[in-house]
Amino acid sequence: METIMKEIESTLASFEPISLSQMSGIKLMNRIDTKYMIDVRLLPKLLEKAKEDYFAQEIDGSRMAYYRTLYFDTENAEMFTIHHNGRRTRQKLRIREYVESNQRFLEVKNKNNKGRTKKVRISVPDENVLAQDEARSFIEEKLNYGIERLSPRLRNYFYRVTLVNKAKTERLTIDVNIKFRNCKTDLQNTFEHLCIVEVKQDGNMHSPFKDYLQCERVKRKGISKYCLGMVLTDDSLKRNRFKRKINYIKKMLKVA
Repeated sequence: METIMKEIESTLASFEPISLSQMSGIKLMNRIDTKYMIDVRLLPKLLEKAKEDYFAQEIDGSRMAYYRTLYFDTENAEMFTIHHNGRRTRQKLRIREYVESNQRFLEVKNKNNKGRTKKVRISVPDENVLAQDEARSFIEEKLNYGIERLSPRLRNYFYRVTLVNKAKTERLTIDVNIKFRNCKTDLQNTFEHLCIVEVKQDGNMHSPFKDYLQCERVKRKGISKYCLGMVLTDDSLKRNRFKRKINYIKKMLKVA
């Protein structure tokens, strides 16, 4: 994995950079997300194709950012279960930490029945959000679950590459080296070579990166990192809906 990470970093160095401040106008908070799962060993080839069409986000000289995420759920994992059961309208609550820039946000993600994702968030000083007045007010206003029912359920850690098309109408996130730890079972797990690509657009616009994926015969297929992590670290949960995707990942990565 270390060799692949170095190869990714080397390829990213040839991209024209875009700064965090330049990215501030590209929110895409009410968007359509298209997800793909690939073997990370394919990524350098895809990035080589993309360097003429995309900027690479750069923070403090780095084009690969480290993220930490803490997800909350109810005692019976209701948010997970709603997703598992196929309900299109659903929510997630998480704290997303951008390690290099030392920023931390409490976020509510809303998915509607038309497939659009809308995210709202506030800055928070630390993870103890259930005891913070501003955070509690935010949760009470934005989330359809009572605060007293919530507790931390899953942590994930990953490196993210963020690309922006030259017209600045599309943002692309590429997550690699994804790891999970369950707050309830304390189990850890990962698919070492899994790479999750997400194309984020305000509508179905043309995406060069989708063309690159099509050329490699990669079909649209996504999975929630929260749901994947929960299934991999908690054997008590329902998982029928995700079995096919997990088998797809195992076959793609050639793991048992």
